[in-house]
Amino acid sequence: MTTRVTGAPPTVLVIDDSPESLSLISGLLHHKYQVKVATSGPLGLKVARTLPQPDLILLDVLMPDMDGFKVCRALKEDPNTWALPVIFLTGLSEIQDEEMGLHLGAADYINKPVSPAILLARVATHLALKASSDYLKDKAESLEAEVAKRTAELEAAQDATILAMSMLAETRDMDTGNHIRRTQAYVRALATRLRSHPRFAAQLDARTIAMLFKSAPLHDIGKVGIPDRILLKPGKLDAAEFELMKTHTTIGYDAMVQAELALGTPVSYLQTAKEIAHSHQEKWDGSGYPQGLAGDAIPMSARLMAIADVYDALISTRVYKSALSHSRAVQIIFQGRGSHFDPDMVDTFIEIKDEFAAIAARFVDTETQLQEKMAYMAHAIAEDA
Repeated sequence: MTTRVTGAPPTVLVIDDSPESLSLISGLLHHKYQVKVATSGPLGLKVARTLPQPDLILLDVLMPDMDGFKVCRALKEDPNTWALPVIFLTGLSEIQDEEMGLHLGAADYINKPVSPAILLARVATHLALKASSDYLKDKAESLEAEVAKRTAELEAAQDATILAMSMLAETRDMDTGNHIRRTQAYVRALATRLRSHPRFAAQLDARTIAMLFKSAPLHDIGKVGIPDRILLKPGKLDAAEFELMKTHTTIGYDAMVQAELALGTPVSYLQTAKEIAHSHQEKWDGSGYPQGLAGDAIPMSARLMAIADVYDALISTRVYKSALSHSRAVQIIFQGRGSHFDPDMVDTFIEIKDEFAAIAARFVDTETQLQEKMAYMAHAIAEDA
């Protein structure tokens, strides 16, 4: 909270029920400081909470209705005034009274009758300390804001890199941009529901789910390295062609690894993308590729992507097949429980299958998109022939 106008002298608030004390202290301070006065505890609290706030409070202990200890406690319990330094003014001389004031958060304790030299010295000291504290706080806030700005810029650059890479893969494939949007949303929906599952709760925090959403579009980035005659073939691939198609998983993974090597350091935001690109074709029973991983050896991100990718492939029209219904796609995913897919993930998929259908409807491919892809495919095959 703002305490005073920049360049103005510091403000001292004096809270004392004695007119004589107020007059004496104001007379000592007004040559160097702005002085505000309050004749009671409640009035002093009101002034302390009003902008611009004082920089220092001189607080009498012995006041009727609300003594200085109660005022100090109220100041320190209020997030808007807790940082204001308080100096007690009192005629009490017992050690326990002084201890009480310091325990409540007072910065100092001056005995009455006030010595002008001591008062001026203590006020100057504590105002200097507050000025230093405010300076450091302002610098810390400025640094925090700059770090936040730089972090946001870095995240934006990372997001742009991922988007550019995914758009590159899209230009080589029969998948439309909506396939990317759908699979992103499927992965996020599935991961979000799995946060409450005991197997996954420790791994699926908000940051991880956000990274899964950002990385999902890169699952087929390796297809940029597959020849059009195979990638866009309208019929079934033969054994040799399929072996070559399978390399899209390692092509994508290796490209990201090489990028890290060129930078000379691992890139944290690519970790999830590497897992998804490399392992989304692995199967729970170990019959997938490229490594034949099984069970929990398959990265969690890739297991999520496997369900999202297969579901979307099943409900989408391709040159070599018609789209299946949502219910048939759900049935096929369920049939793959424990063989193709993580069984717990399949169970959760079944729970939110209607959400998958809603996502598919929201990002449905338009006729124009499909025609454009078909035209691109025909042109690419002709050139490759």
